[in-house]
Amino acid sequence: MKHTSMAIAVAVLLGGIGAAVSAQPGSTVAVETSPGQATAVQVKETVATVESVDVKSRQVMIRDAAGREHALVAGPDVRNLEQVKKGDRVTVQYAESLSLKLVKGGKELPNRTEMSDGARAPAGAKPGGIVAEQIKVTADVIAVDTNTRTVTLRGPKQTVDLAVNDPAQLALIKVGDQIDAVYTQAVAVSVKPAPASK
Repeated sequence: MKHTSMAIAVAVLLGGIGAAVSAQPGSTVAVETSPGQATAVQVKETVATVESVDVKSRQVMIRDAAGREHALVAGPDVRNLEQVKKGDRVTVQYAESLSLKLVKGGKELPNRTEMSDGARAPAGAKPGGIVAEQIKVTADVIAVDTNTRTVTLRGPKQTVDLAVNDPAQLALIKVGDQIDAVYTQAVAVSVKPAPASK
């Protein structure tokens, strides 16, 4: 994903293709498995408050629920920045998923492809948008260690060890097989008016 828009700057990008999706505070995680396949999905939402906006430099300072400040630069694709005011609430929701599929005796060359897509708020509306990224990797199984329950995968750029805690799944994987992995992340940002002061 490009790091030029407010949606990307606000998001905390979790992990990568070599890391399993893990539970984070305030998130929900669902895992589904079948022989030779596994999918984990995590969804999280967080809210921050706008502390200041400099429309000319396109810098936005926000404060998260823990009180930490984050300086953001809204790229040119963020419309209607002049509508964002101190005290506005920025809601960030993101979902990520990791799917793994065993390909017995796969013959593909290790490869990696990336795709991005997005949408932004219409002209005149409060700033917001959604950005999605998908990474697909095909990797060769070059080692299986039943003692440590790890599978060593060689992809186009690196070699990683993947923990496989399910003995039934591990028993299916052999050297010479391939793993197709798909990592998807979607980030949605919306600005809501701050609640009235009491």
